[in-house]
Amino acid sequence: MEKIVKADHPVWRKVVSKKQAIETFQKLGEKYKIEIIDGIPSEEVSIYGMGEWFDLCRGPHVPNSGILKSFKLTAISGAYWKADKNNSMLTRIYGVAFPTKKELDQYLFQIEEAKKRDHRKIGKEMDLFSFQKEGPGFPFWHPKGTILWNSLAEYLRSECNKRGYQEIKTPAVLSSELWKKSGHWDNFHENMYFTDIDEEDYALKPMNCPGCSLIYKHHLHSYRELPLRFAEFGSVHRHELHGVLHGLFRVRAFTQDDSHIYAPLDYLESEVMDIIDFTFTVYKKFGFSEFKTFIATRPEKSQGKDEDWEFATSTLKQSLEKKGFRMELKKAKVRSMDRR
Repeated sequence: MEKIVKADHPVWRKVVSKKQAIETFQKLGEKYKIEIIDGIPSEEVSIYGMGEWFDLCRGPHVPNSGILKSFKLTAISGAYWKADKNNSMLTRIYGVAFPTKKELDQYLFQIEEAKKRDHRKIGKEMDLFSFQKEGPGFPFWHPKGTILWNSLAEYLRSECNKRGYQEIKTPAVLSSELWKKSGHWDNFHENMYFTDIDEEDYALKPMNCPGCSLIYKHHLHSYRELPLRFAEFGSVHRHELHGVLHGLFRVRAFTQDDSHIYAPLDYLESEVMDIIDFTFTVYKKFGFSEFKTFIATRPEKSQGKDEDWEFATSTLKQSLEKKGFRMELKKAKVRSMDRR
């Protein structure tokens, strides 16, 4: 690394066809790179390099290696290829680099401070929750943790009540026919848990929306009832790969404090503005006073008409602007079960 920094290599970028890239990495025996290239939908890929070294990468990168004067290797670990235990075990090396030693030291200090406040460490020390080998990714809430959980739920319930939400509960297991209709079967099948009941396919719900919609369509509603606001503390289950599980940040079972609002289109902006107020009221209650706001655009796998997505995105943008928030559009590169 020190030689590379001193050499001050310029970093270059080259766009080549997938065919060219495959031929190049085949000569180098890079079977994993070839597999990555095969999975890229575009007909072209980008390659970055410096000196005699080059690699497949989306980028961007620093303009030259001389910028990275202060660096540190931070960790080493094993990882299954594509997080699949049936694949080969690879070695993953972690590192960071900064233009100055001061910036590196500041970063390392912040990391050490964050470790002291790691929720996994605090949860263990205060006997709040645990994870067991009998259920990896499924949190066990201990008595003290359950007190905190219930206190948080009661606070959110009181805020929902102030804003005219009606609480509902929907089943944890629902027919696969519903998930086919909602699009989850086609788009998120690999992230769901399934079972067979009376020779019919069922699934544990990965999200609350379809069940809530069944309650809404159970009978006809007068326009005088609208907007109709439902709230649910629903237990959802998602099959996350073992390699990405991370404390309470990434789990296979969690409670989603969800809301669904049924309203005419001309109510959309006012409802969104109320939701923004609600959201930031809760954030500020817990000490979060500085925010960055992003609007996620339509993902590749989604349902609905283009004009509806455009109208919804535009309304979100206008509502944030009226509330005085600066926002960035975040183009969806991957699908999200929660983007709806």
